[in-house]
Amino acid sequence: MSRSPRPPSLTPEGGRLPGEEPVPDSHRLTTPPTAAGDFIAGLPKAELHVHHVGSASPRIVAELAARHPDSKVPTDPEALVDYFTFTDFAHFIEVYLSVVDLIRTPEDVRLLTYEIARDLARQQVRYAELTITPFSSTRRGIDEKAFMDAIEDARKAAEAEFGTVLRWCFDIPGEAGLEAAEETTRLATDDRIRPEGLVSFGLGGPEIGVPRPQFKPYFDRAIAAGLRSVPHAGETTGPQTVWDALTHLRAERIGHGTSSARDEKLLAHLAEHRIALEVCPTSNIATRAVRTLDEHPIREFVRAGVLVTINSDDPPMFGTDLNTEYAVAARLLDLDERGLADLAKNAVEASFLDPAGKARLAAEIDAYTDSHTARRLAP
Repeated sequence: MSRSPRPPSLTPEGGRLPGEEPVPDSHRLTTPPTAAGDFIAGLPKAELHVHHVGSASPRIVAELAARHPDSKVPTDPEALVDYFTFTDFAHFIEVYLSVVDLIRTPEDVRLLTYEIARDLARQQVRYAELTITPFSSTRRGIDEKAFMDAIEDARKAAEAEFGTVLRWCFDIPGEAGLEAAEETTRLATDDRIRPEGLVSFGLGGPEIGVPRPQFKPYFDRAIAAGLRSVPHAGETTGPQTVWDALTHLRAERIGHGTSSARDEKLLAHLAEHRIALEVCPTSNIATRAVRTLDEHPIREFVRAGVLVTINSDDPPMFGTDLNTEYAVAARLLDLDERGLADLAKNAVEASFLDPAGKARLAAEIDAYTDSHTARRLAP
């Protein structure tokens, strides 16, 4: 199958990434005005939908590939641009799992986690809920206790050194079936190994052929253990998958939920109950869940009153980062600085931060916005 052009990336100069194919005008973004770009770059943020392995930068992926030369993953960061060009969602999963296979030792886990925090801190991300799939590592032979120790050591070091607070969402890789569900649930609920930073429980991987209701017993156990429910749903399937996540998995947030726009009753339900959608625009184009950015349903979500948060999903794989996703949202929603600040506060509201933490971060966003606006308006 021939490859389609990858979605646009906002480089500092507004050009393409090295080696990137030209993209059609219908896909192309324009670099935001300097003032908006500067505002986004400094805006304190929370990120709620970003994957652990999917956040590995080309530099880290190349380093891990060099450590494990039997892998087919390129060791040249430039070659990874082509490698991370996806024909469809199934191909994305195939490539994603090849990177997962590079995480083979606790040292690999610790390196990856710490470097993700460094990249988040550079974008002024104060708080992030990082989606981790422990089953992918434990089934490859990493000792479960060593895995937990590695992510916790990285989390504590990152908070001390960068000021970025990390929390974990353990998710079931849906394509691996109920065996993976059982193992993920055990790792998430066993007090002897459960990491201190764990706050939520999710479900990822392909949706087609992986019905949500079969995972109900596992989500019930995780919720009973105090974890919050945040499954992916409605990304590559219809709105019924979102209903299933709400009804059977008691979802408090929905990962992607792109197809929700096709069901007015569902949008009304999400809005009424303040069930946030974790929207990842560039990801949806890269995986072909949405054809073009101009067709992205984020506008319908906002018009319906749904609580929308902006996220990067698997940023290096999609040639993006959280700042870029805010620039995309600014264009699609025609947002000024106050609108962008409100979007950032949506993520704070939808997060699983404690109330005092939410209040502090919301206040920091307001103070930054006031200060930035005052400087811009000063004679």
